[in-house]
Amino acid sequence: MSYKNLFIDLDDTLWDIHQNGRECLEEIYLDYGYSRFYPTFEDYYNVYMPSNHHLWNLYRLGEIRKEELIVERFLVPVRKFGIDDPEYARKLSDDFLERTTHKTRLIEGALDLLDYLKPRYRMHILSNGFREVQYKKIENSGLKPYFDKIILSEDAGVNKPHPEIFTYALKNTNSRRDQTVMIGDSWDADITGAQQSRIAQIWFNPANLSPAGFEPTYTVSRLEQIKTIL
Repeated sequence: MSYKNLFIDLDDTLWDIHQNGRECLEEIYLDYGYSRFYPTFEDYYNVYMPSNHHLWNLYRLGEIRKEELIVERFLVPVRKFGIDDPEYARKLSDDFLERTTHKTRLIEGALDLLDYLKPRYRMHILSNGFREVQYKKIENSGLKPYFDKIILSEDAGVNKPHPEIFTYALKNTNSRRDQTVMIGDSWDADITGAQQSRIAQIWFNPANLSPAGFEPTYTVSRLEQIKTIL
């Protein structure tokens, strides 16, 4: 198949959300005096992250709204210490998100891959991330020049893996389904979503996880391997 259009996930496919987010959380831990709740940052992180992953999964599935995700992920670690104010959580979230926009660490090989792909394909970001931060992250990390369009779930009205966001992306980028590939790290959001929308997939799978239910079109453990496919 001759592909012409690439939909590429942002967080943990190109932009290193694990490391960038961890740095921001550690800053929050220090600046907000959370040592009075948790003796070490690791103690705080180990409470925050499982809850954050759970809430993002509910958000992706449309079971909670963005507002609930924003508030709950910062209240869960401190509620047992008597902090249960949604406004406090909103302000903390705003602070955290603003900090993330200034972090620029990318996944190893991201820019080299994009340099290779840019002359060969039309490329578009397809992300579930929040509008108020994704554009800034893309700009500040030097990714913007590589992409024709940025498609966010907030614009589509649904999150990956819902088929409607892929249909929305195809329509808004003037892309044909059979000439498009989705590149992403999330099995559920990116790969299953694309497969259910009859779009080819490249699963970026650095942890060498096992696929669930079907074999993706392609699987790589390093971004540089995509150059042998496209």
